[in-house]
Amino acid sequence: MNGRRRRALLATVHPLLEPGERVEVTTVVNLSSVSVRRTAAFAVASAIASAGAMAVIPVPTPMYLTMTDRRILVHRADPVFAKPVEHTLTIARAGLVRSEIKERFVNSSFVVSPAEGGNGLKIVFPLLGRKDRDLVTAALPLAA
Repeated sequence: MNGRRRRALLATVHPLLEPGERVEVTTVVNLSSVSVRRTAAFAVASAIASAGAMAVIPVPTPMYLTMTDRRILVHRADPVFAKPVEHTLTIARAGLVRSEIKERFVNSSFVVSPAEGGNGLKIVFPLLGRKDRDLVTAALPLAA
């Protein structure tokens, strides 16, 4: 993440921080559970429906992920102006575990979920975000 984006995100996150809470990682991610197979099927269906004139591929909205020593905060990113638009999610880090990293050619992902079970959140890191991904995975224990 470049300096301008990071400064804009930190300015947005700062009022949400509790006293003594510190930011550990800021990065751009996608939060998506749509599979590659489903995306490809959608593109083929749209190409057939438009007689081959156009193929529509859904693109997830980029999100800013901020990990502090206590929480994970997620903000929706404005794709045009590269600044955070709205706070969408806050998760307490205590009791979170992660799955194994799934490496792909253009991205990598893992699922963060409560240790006691329940619904998880799939976090997709772009190719250039591997360093930030490693910082996040180091902070969250691997699920047993």
